[in-house]
Amino acid sequence: MRDIVSIKVLSHPRYLSLIREVTARFCTFAGMDEDLTRGFKLAVDEACSNVIKYAYKGDTSERIVVKYAASRKGIRIIIEDSGEKARPELMKGRDLDEIRPGGLGLHFIKRVFDVVEYDPKKKNGNRLMLIRHGREKHGI
Repeated sequence: MRDIVSIKVLSHPRYLSLIREVTARFCTFAGMDEDLTRGFKLAVDEACSNVIKYAYKGDTSERIVVKYAASRKGIRIIIEDSGEKARPELMKGRDLDEIRPGGLGLHFIKRVFDVVEYDPKKKNGNRLMLIRHGREKHGI
């Protein structure tokens, strides 16, 4: 796979709509259907929102980079930041039986993507790798 689209934005929530739009357009170019496109759009939005909230602690002057790549094998989206290191071992979504707003982003991201992992080789900040094998709906 090679990067076919890359976007760099400030870590301000107002740019999340731009990330959603680029994600949707990328999905269209990659030949995905509307349901899968909607899932990708929401999952990438949630991941970038988490960068703003957790890695940057709400600082709106930092950068978020989103890279998109497609091949016959599937789709890869990489989200990079220079914020506080994520601690995946401490991340877990809330119990699905607990009815209240929030806390479902990680569940949703893992439902849309087959691989959700941080690159341990990135020394400063985070590189979240989201990979989906194939372009068919399965479990969305």
